[in-house]
Amino acid sequence: MSTPVEDLLRASAPQVLGALVRRYGHFDAAEDAVQEALLAAAGQWPAKGVPDNPRGWLIKVASRRLVDALRAEGARRAREEKAVALGERLATGADRAPREDDSLSLLFLCCHPNLTPPAQIALTLRAVGGLTTAEIARAYLVPEATMAQRISRAKQKVRGVRFGRPDRWAERLPAVLHTLYLIFNEGYTATSGASLQRRELAGEAIRLTRMAHRLLPDLGEVTGLLALMLLTDARRDARTGPHGDLVPLDEQDRSRWDKAAIEEGIALITHALRSGPAGPYQLRAAIAAVHDEAPSADATDWEQILGLYDVLVRLVPGPVERLNRAVAVAMVRGPAAGLAEVDALEGELGHRRDAVRGHLLERAGAYEEARAAYESAAGQTMSLPEQRYLRARAARLGP
Repeated sequence: MSTPVEDLLRASAPQVLGALVRRYGHFDAAEDAVQEALLAAAGQWPAKGVPDNPRGWLIKVASRRLVDALRAEGARRAREEKAVALGERLATGADRAPREDDSLSLLFLCCHPNLTPPAQIALTLRAVGGLTTAEIARAYLVPEATMAQRISRAKQKVRGVRFGRPDRWAERLPAVLHTLYLIFNEGYTATSGASLQRRELAGEAIRLTRMAHRLLPDLGEVTGLLALMLLTDARRDARTGPHGDLVPLDEQDRSRWDKAAIEEGIALITHALRSGPAGPYQLRAAIAAVHDEAPSADATDWEQILGLYDVLVRLVPGPVERLNRAVAVAMVRGPAAGLAEVDALEGELGHRRDAVRGHLLERAGAYEEARAAYESAAGQTMSLPEQRYLRARAARLGP
């Protein structure tokens, strides 16, 4: 469990980095300077106490480290003159509080269109989330050296990009929200490894989305994404059994769901839906709210869920959205209707398509076909809890 000082440092990191990049540029060097300042604070504050102005303290220390680094970079006169100028700027208020939108500007910078989605995720977690390279590498099950290279290449691509919210920032907002959504999804249901969930990753996605919502409170899709994360994450304690085994939604102990998170999520999505036309994240949050409000699996309003999916697939006709809608079709119109929808799907669905087919075939009484579908799905996923769950479903159907 993190300490109050660690929480304060993690929350301050993007603000401090934003202040340095806004003032001096040099994203790569500024990020290194901030990490040094955070290490210095972690070593001093627990013993000496937190300063009255912790962010100002961090900005001053990081600015000095950055100036020193730039001075040491080269011996040419131009570089020396630039370092002197930076020193003069440091003396005229380097401990001023950062602008409120620095964290959001950092998010836009980390989600620059020149970067691939994996690079956007890595840079966001490093620069805005304050995670170390080793922590990010562990979360995505890649060697630390590989993640370090990914982050380094991302920094090189954004070098020289003007800091601040882009002029046409609304066009870039979907990339920011999509990056946060991908981070949350990987934390909520890990694509590989021994654990079903990576809670620290899901928690970080929620924290960053809260920050975006605080800075853009009137945008329905930002509110919708935060509501979706809260309503989904509210079920996390009930998703696994005592030994880490997957527990499907209809078998979960709903008394273990986080009622406070559900109440907050419902309040957010209710407000967002009243403010204008619903976007994809708002619709997904509304679907999650219907599930969370049901006192039992049998009491779930599947008619309402299907109606929401009908609207969603018109906005986002992707294979995942259509597969989820097929489940709703099966719950309303029967497994045969759902199977017809599933069999018509095309696109990258990995093991999910066969897992859903297995479930619907089992409900239809086609046990031999269901067992084969479950086995096929188990062979495609790299998540060990999902493999165990799918093979157990297949085994209980018998040869």
